[in-house]
Amino acid sequence: MRCPFCAHDDTQVKDSRPTEDSTTIRRRRQCSSCGARFTTFERVQLREVTIVKSGDRKEGFDRTKLEQSVALACRKRGVSDERIDQLISGIQRQVETAGEPEVPSSRIGEMVMDGLKQIDPVAYIRFASVYRDFSEARDFEEFASTVAEAAED
Repeated sequence: MRCPFCAHDDTQVKDSRPTEDSTTIRRRRQCSSCGARFTTFERVQLREVTIVKSGDRKEGFDRTKLEQSVALACRKRGVSDERIDQLISGIQRQVETAGEPEVPSSRIGEMVMDGLKQIDPVAYIRFASVYRDFSEARDFEEFASTVAEAAED
């Protein structure tokens, strides 16, 4: 692992332990050159997955990009980072274990929508407004009314 401070290639692991949800390994490292300490997190990646976007563009699955979009939808909603991480980890596991080398971005969008629906209705509507490309206030009203009706049932 390269040191983020001096870019030296030789660092030593000083401490290693799983995170609370046991999906990540937290490692404390120390650079043998400058002595700086830093933390890394390691996740299991089962296989490389390609995301097929609209217009048949393809790109590799990017967990960080997914985290950012979900965090944006949940911003100022009181949804914990841990809960967001659980949602993202669940989606990543589903995508990687599906056995398909290519996954349409629409399927991932629906997985996020399903997860946010369970977590926070406002975050769900925020994400839907971008994902489904709402263009008018009426789009929000119609979608919000379906969310409200589902909550009443």
